[in-house]
Amino acid sequence: MADEKGTWKRFQRISFDSKTFSKRAKKAENTTTRHAHKFVLSKLDSLHNVRQHVVVWLAIIGILLAGVAVQMYWYQQTYRAMAWKDGGTYAEAVIGPINTLNPLYASTPAEQSTSKLLFSSLLTYDDTGNLSDDLASSISVSQAAKEYVVKLRKDVYWSDNVKLTAQDVVFTVNLMKSADVRSVMYYNGNWANVTAEALDDTTVKFTLPAQYASFPHALTFAVLPRHVLEEVPLGSIRQSTFSVSPVGSGPFKLKLLQNSPDGLHKIVNMAAASEYYKGAPRLARFELHAYKDQDDMMRALQTGEVSAAAGTNTQASELPSSFVIKQYPVNSGVYALLNNESPILKDVKIRQALQTGTNSADVRKAIGYNVPDLYLPFVNGQLTGANVPGPVTFDETKAKSLLDQAGWTLPAGKEIRQNAAGQQLELSIVTVKDTTYEKVLERLAGQWRKLGIKVNTDVRDPNSPTQDFVQTTLQPRAYDVLLYKLVIGVDPDVYAYWHSSQASRAGYNLANYRSSPSDDALSSARLRTDPALRNEKYKSFAEQWLKDAPAIGLYQSVMQYVHRRSVLPEIKSEGVPSEADRYSDILYWSAEQLPVYKTP
Repeated sequence: MADEKGTWKRFQRISFDSKTFSKRAKKAENTTTRHAHKFVLSKLDSLHNVRQHVVVWLAIIGILLAGVAVQMYWYQQTYRAMAWKDGGTYAEAVIGPINTLNPLYASTPAEQSTSKLLFSSLLTYDDTGNLSDDLASSISVSQAAKEYVVKLRKDVYWSDNVKLTAQDVVFTVNLMKSADVRSVMYYNGNWANVTAEALDDTTVKFTLPAQYASFPHALTFAVLPRHVLEEVPLGSIRQSTFSVSPVGSGPFKLKLLQNSPDGLHKIVNMAAASEYYKGAPRLARFELHAYKDQDDMMRALQTGEVSAAAGTNTQASELPSSFVIKQYPVNSGVYALLNNESPILKDVKIRQALQTGTNSADVRKAIGYNVPDLYLPFVNGQLTGANVPGPVTFDETKAKSLLDQAGWTLPAGKEIRQNAAGQQLELSIVTVKDTTYEKVLERLAGQWRKLGIKVNTDVRDPNSPTQDFVQTTLQPRAYDVLLYKLVIGVDPDVYAYWHSSQASRAGYNLANYRSSPSDDALSSARLRTDPALRNEKYKSFAEQWLKDAPAIGLYQSVMQYVHRRSVLPEIKSEGVPSEADRYSDILYWSAEQLPVYKTP
């Protein structure tokens, strides 16, 4: 304690001398001022003198920093890339109109495209153009090839969450066969004598009256929901609410069918079906815009109303670099169909003269872009092996000689041929309103006029509300020559177009072609399941067809597809069976991108 008290006393003895503190503070102030003058203020003049050097150095440092930043950004791009992502809306244009969403009546490209997106089928065509399973999980065929047993997937549901069963398949087949329903399938006659039976909820048996080699291709029809339509009278199905608000089982489901804001076309708004049995599409939504003609469709593409268009006839030079344009051959052919019952064209020599006097290569040039040639009633590649009939060589002189032999001569000083009775050689060519067909029509008519034929051309609008093209033109065969497309398909069974039994008002033999040898070859070929034997039968038919000249093959159809680079349509194959089959890989189409880092 004594030490502590002593220490405390020492602290008490310390005193504060204000004079001393003031003196020392003054000394510190003077010292600071001298140093400021010496080391700062005296240097200002020197800094002023070197200001340009300072600015230059600062600029150099800034440039170096900017270079580093640019380099960092540049190298960042080397390990980053744009990748397609899920979601987004794909807006596609196609030629309409859309009068129904019921696949039983789908006849226009827009209606057929919608059916592919909203509905499923037992079999479908994959991205190589070959048949593959869709609703079917397996198919077994009897030894006599008259019974087909199809097993269905067990995980398929309609868009209203009702399970799809074999009863739906049987119900659809019966609708297609019904004369009261009058579906587009009814007129081809393939289902007339076929019976469908549900063995259980997932098994369907088809029984055929005879072997039919092409039957598997007939199983690509859209299946309809029995629980929605079974109470609707058969004669009223086309007018039912199902035609504007269908329930389907496809990769997309209908959200809304609407008129465009300008009221000039219809838009089918669809959403991805999350419950789709093959997995939900990458796209969130799909809009199908149905336009009345090519001009409207291209305007919509260029203004950004849509991102893509199917079935265009534009040329690449007409589009900016932001678009991609591709051509896909389809299994269809464009023909000049010669009405064999026309008073003038009944004579085979005149048909042969037109065949020989047609320069199909020159006709194809009129289109403006490359299309495959076509001279047979089959598309390229459907007949194989040796001895496939070759094309008829263009020979204008020979064509004129054939016309002379048929009694149609060219009087001196005249431009139109006449027969002995003084009647002029006159033909009417009819086609549908389409820019490509119209170009081909004029080129073809010009070639025939050089032969001394008076050619009248008539372009008719199949979408006209005042005139039914089928009833006024096709069914009565109201033409001498019809420039028209025939959808041939993957299988070379062209019975419907060329067999005598189909040369009726309700049939598809639009040339009214009748030939016993051709009938025998066509009937025999469709009853053979051996591909090699069928191939020989079709070669025999092709030889007779070229000899009889019921039509002139002009070119194989091409689907021209245009899209912006901002979307990705996965159309992988070099060709598609039909334009609507472009959706074989629709699950992988994309409409949006995002940046991602590359894997080292």
